[in-house]
Order: sequence, then structure tokens, then C-alpha cells
Amino acid sequence: MASDDEILDSIRRDSTLAELLWRVCEFDLSRGDHGEPVQLSSGVSLEAVAGDFTGGTFFLCGDRGSARPMLYASSEGQSGLIGRSLTEALEIMIGLPSWWDCLKFSGSGDLKVMRATAAHLERDEIRDEPELHADRARVAKALHLEREPLSFLVPRLHAAVSATAPDFLLTVETGEEYDPLFGSWLPSHNPAWR
Repeated sequence: MASDDEILDSIRRDSTLAELLWRVCEFDLSRGDHGEPVQLSSGVSLEAVAGDFTGGTFFLCGDRGSARPMLYASSEGQSGLIGRSLTEALEIMIGLPSWWDCLKFSGSGDLKVMRATAAHLERDEIRDEPELHADRARVAKALHLEREPLSFLVPRLHAAVSATAPDFLLTVETGEEYDPLFGSWLPSHNPAWR
């Protein structure tokens, strides 16, 4: 398995791969500035490595040299772990269409609701952007990542986000905590999924 630095270097060296990664899951190494100073409740170090289109930031937690959990912080004040390592987080983000929406429409972290949401998101992607499936496969192959079915990825994402507290709660300098990544909405809140 490649180290975090090897994976990030592969992306930096290959502009085509970086563009594909952006297209597949909006993971952009040039957008790693979170904007406001943040810290983890445990005092574990944070390294901002990428960002997304909405202003969210992907952080690696802990010291280099070991598998570091990946934390995502949205620009709207939610945060949480999305993988036990960069590899796991990328496998989830590459393999799970609209992973962020899967969390947003999770019924406050209900795994059954997340599975239903993931099925809706996959159907939407197949209908609206069928070429993304091939792009996902190309990115995974280029980064030597496993391709797993949704039935495996959704529980992995759920487990990662559930493991956020207590050590990986993101706070601002005043001590105020970010909200959890699990949203309270149900799939029925999306009129297209009724």
C-alpha cells in the first residue's frame, strides 16, 4: 500500500489524474487553505491537503509516517472523519457517488437511510453522467485503490464518521465545535427521489 505522501505526489505529478480526481470527487490539492484556524479537540496535529468546490477542506490527522485519518471540514461548519487513512477516504470518495450527499441525507447517521440515499445517488449518476463510472475506475487504477461496491463503502463511511468523537472533533480557536457530518434529512426530502 502506498503512503499518504506517495499518493499525494502521484496526483501532483499527473495533471490528467488530478483533473479526473476533481471530476470524480472534487478533491483538489490546490485548494488546501481552510481559511480559519482550526484544531482538534485531542490536540492531534492537522495537515490541510486538499479542498473541494464548495470551500471544504480535507485534512490528514496526526504525524507523518503512519496511516493518518482523513477529516473533512465543510465551509458551512460541519466536520468529521471520512476514512481511517488517505487510502480509505479516497476509496470511499471515488467509489461512492456524492458521498457528501449520502451524509447530508442520512437521517442523523442512520445506516439504513444512508444505504437508501446511496442507491438514489447511484441511479442519478448513471442517468445523468454515465461516463463517471469509467472515470472512477481510471482514478482507482492509477492510484492503486480498491474498487468496492456501495454495500461495502456506505458502512465504511458510516463507521469513519461515527469514530469522529471524541478525539477528532474540530474546533475553532474559541473552542466552538463544528457540527457533525451526519445530516438530519431523509431521502424523502429530495423531491426527485419520491
